[in-house]
Amino acid sequence: MKHTLSVLLQNKPGALSRVTGLFSGRGFNIESLCVAETFDPKVSCLTLVTRGNDAIIEQITKQLHKLIDVIKVSDISEGEYVEREMVLIRVKAEAQTRAEVLRVIDIFRGKVVDVSPTSYAVEITGPESKIKAVIDLLRPIGIKEVIRTGTIAMVRAPKK
Repeated sequence: MKHTLSVLLQNKPGALSRVTGLFSGRGFNIESLCVAETFDPKVSCLTLVTRGNDAIIEQITKQLHKLIDVIKVSDISEGEYVEREMVLIRVKAEAQTRAEVLRVIDIFRGKVVDVSPTSYAVEITGPESKIKAVIDLLRPIGIKEVIRTGTIAMVRAPKK
């Protein structure tokens, strides 16, 4: 089962390396990793997507807590949360396919960020399912390159 972990850690050299080293050392795979400074420049937020049963995720969580730079670990996929990913896609856009590419991008509320005589680079933001859907629709037209950011996620605020 897919789990999205949110890890707050000290914004220090080597902190990220220790987290990824923990995963590689124990044979766990990281499907997605996104890290950036928080509102506090001394703290980074790392969003990590991995797969495993409850026992494996509990083991990962406990091991992360033991790392000196880790402040807090949350498995945010246990509750309701919002996730987003950004993808840049360079797709063939020749005279006969330009309108089709623009139509697909418009449906997914994407935007063209670069134009050449034979291609468009487009930006799409959304959950993983939306990214997959747009890639599936653009693939027959001719995708030249795909660059993804990885998932970022946030727990939904309580309704009351």
